[in-house]
Amino acid sequence: MKNRVKLLAAPYLVWMVIFIIVPLCVVAYFAFTDTNGNFTLGNIQSIKEYLPTFADSLLLAAISALICLVIGYPTAYAIARAPAAKQRYLILLIMLPMCMSFLLRTLALVALMEDQGIINSILSALGLGSVTLIRRPAAVVLGMVYNYLPYMIMPLHSVLVKLDNRLIEASEDLGCNGVQVFSKVVLPLSMPGIISGITMVFVPAVSTFYISKKLGGTSTAMIGDIIESQFKTAYNLNAGAAMSLGLMVIVFICMGIMNRFTGDSEVDLL
Repeated sequence: MKNRVKLLAAPYLVWMVIFIIVPLCVVAYFAFTDTNGNFTLGNIQSIKEYLPTFADSLLLAAISALICLVIGYPTAYAIARAPAAKQRYLILLIMLPMCMSFLLRTLALVALMEDQGIINSILSALGLGSVTLIRRPAAVVLGMVYNYLPYMIMPLHSVLVKLDNRLIEASEDLGCNGVQVFSKVVLPLSMPGIISGITMVFVPAVSTFYISKKLGGTSTAMIGDIIESQFKTAYNLNAGAAMSLGLMVIVFICMGIMNRFTGDSEVDLL
């Protein structure tokens, strides 16, 4: 029986080796070699020049994840408390924007927020003048929240919908008010969904490049923009691979920290 189970996992193992392990080995090779194929640590050392960009990317991604959590948690809770028949339609509304291309959604934001865009046209027509909405960090955060918010809502909903109402009723019978019920019952039980949602938003946000390019301009470059320029503009595969490897290590560290919180919450609940 165990051999049959392993055989069923064989296609995924082959897929993982070809499309995950091999590409990672290629990235590592270029990161630790020069243009002549000789071993060097110069590419890794060059990352120090872009540490401020790494920090900015982590900060903007963390802010975006936090905003998604603030918006997504009450939304997911409201959907989870709705009747089962309505939940399907509400989830459909959340997922509907994801049916449209990521690029088109970002370009739609540009059309709304650019200097001669829809918002500024309406403001000018009302005699309020125009305002600069893009080419700033806040616009990049808005773009990431808009694109990645469903990734926060879905894991939160999957956890909150399984919440046993008897636990809430028991806590209320024991004298807990609304704030205490949330802080002592609902929040701890939903912690795995929170960590999963933060991970699903933070990881793509910290490595994004198209959103920052369209909404942030040259003044708000993220590490994804630098990596793209190394491959497409500077044609420095070795430096680009080193930055990609460094970003991957940072992502793994962040995921490890968040997984530790998930493990602690599960132990506490047991």
